[in-house]
Amino acid sequence: MSLMSLTALELGRKIQNKETSSVEAVKEALTKIRRMDKELNCYVTVEEESALQKAEEADEKIRAGIWKGPLAGVPMAVKDNLCTKGIRTTCSSKMLESFVPAYTAEAVENLERAGAVILGKTNMDEFAMGSTTETSYFGPTKNPWNAEHVPGGSSGGSCGAVAAELCSFALGSDTGGSIRQPSSFCGVTGIKPTYGTVSRYGLIAYGSSLDQIGPVAKDVSDCASILEVIASRDKKDSTSVKRSSYDFTSGLNRGVKGLRIGIPKDYFGEGLNEEVRAHVLGAAHVLEEQGAVLEEFDLSLVEYAIPAYYIIASAEASSNLARFDGVKYGYRTEDYEGLHNMYKKSRSEGFGAEVKRRIMLGSFVLSSGYYDAYYIKALKTKALIKQAFDRAFERYDMILAPAAPSTAPKLSESLQDPIQMYLGDIYTIAVNLAGLPGISVPCGRDQKGLPIGLQLIGDCFQEEKILRAAYAYEQTRAYERCPLAKTELF
Repeated sequence: MSLMSLTALELGRKIQNKETSSVEAVKEALTKIRRMDKELNCYVTVEEESALQKAEEADEKIRAGIWKGPLAGVPMAVKDNLCTKGIRTTCSSKMLESFVPAYTAEAVENLERAGAVILGKTNMDEFAMGSTTETSYFGPTKNPWNAEHVPGGSSGGSCGAVAAELCSFALGSDTGGSIRQPSSFCGVTGIKPTYGTVSRYGLIAYGSSLDQIGPVAKDVSDCASILEVIASRDKKDSTSVKRSSYDFTSGLNRGVKGLRIGIPKDYFGEGLNEEVRAHVLGAAHVLEEQGAVLEEFDLSLVEYAIPAYYIIASAEASSNLARFDGVKYGYRTEDYEGLHNMYKKSRSEGFGAEVKRRIMLGSFVLSSGYYDAYYIKALKTKALIKQAFDRAFERYDMILAPAAPSTAPKLSESLQDPIQMYLGDIYTIAVNLAGLPGISVPCGRDQKGLPIGLQLIGDCFQEEKILRAAYAYEQTRAYERCPLAKTELF
């Protein structure tokens, strides 16, 4: 069996037990990347020399008994909006095509301190703006289950790399579902933690009040263990929270007996694909058979989540991306006349169409005369959505929903209609508006063989509950490897 077909924890145990080595695992991953990634385009940058060197260091420290953690020596990938010292960080944009940071994101540094080995940086929608990984300056990533379909986004490169077994696990970022939706499309597990649980230091910002870093892996145990490593209070991030406990693994096998699970009627109405509905409700029935108490309820305000989200996210993006002006770093146009012309041409040439669209929308809603009419109303709606979730969590331990309204669409379909692409986030964005944790777990496939994801949403700082339920459900079905991952390369 291929080392890359193992879960991160299984591989970590083999490395600790000297049944294999980090160098062997990294070599296998790099071989698979060389042979498969020209087709899939999951990676923007692959650090072969550095990865092998770090793997040798990991093996030495493991032999010396210095690194004993479950992820020591395990090869990982990092989404390309997380800064990595000495490794190109592009946000999949022409604007940052040659940018090499002088520091590393706190979440990545936590994993490196635990002994994980970075293979490279994964493709994404430009500046995380998109739901298909097609807005990347470096070309679209393809879904390993079917290369004619998208992997989802914006963390499509990370989710595709895990599904295709081009790494053991990956980091992504989630602003409106960017971990959970591509995890659903690619048949892997991804968790978006409570806002503030993982430091955003070193994450190149899109929507600062919404962004959160999280893990993507083959199963729930891996995600829980990775989250334990990356979660921390960080003085460099003012939104980082000190939690009473960072234990996400010890309660996984406690089961779901007695847990109250709410099923929002609003999430199962018009617009939801029938096959997705059937598989998600089938998963709900499995949890009920295990002792969970299920009940339908009205969540309300769902129809307002998308307009509120895109107003707030675009407003924050227009502010955050103002720094990319061709002066200090990033792309600068070659031919310009004067400072203001240089600003305009650098930004016009450096940003792609979707990024420009959101900057313009954000600038519009923040402008004089429209600030009160749009931005302030969106903030008020955000507060009302949080209150709706608060009322729900007075009655339920968690909420069960689809991760996406359909399976992965074909390449180029979504880009033809941006509004339709935005509507694809309908079941995920409210979680970010309310700062809640959410996890996507595979729960079946449609008639075309494309994966379907079950989403579990918890109250703030209640990751332990949704991880328990996700783990309980996961134990009832085997992990499905995509056909491409099964291809024998050795």
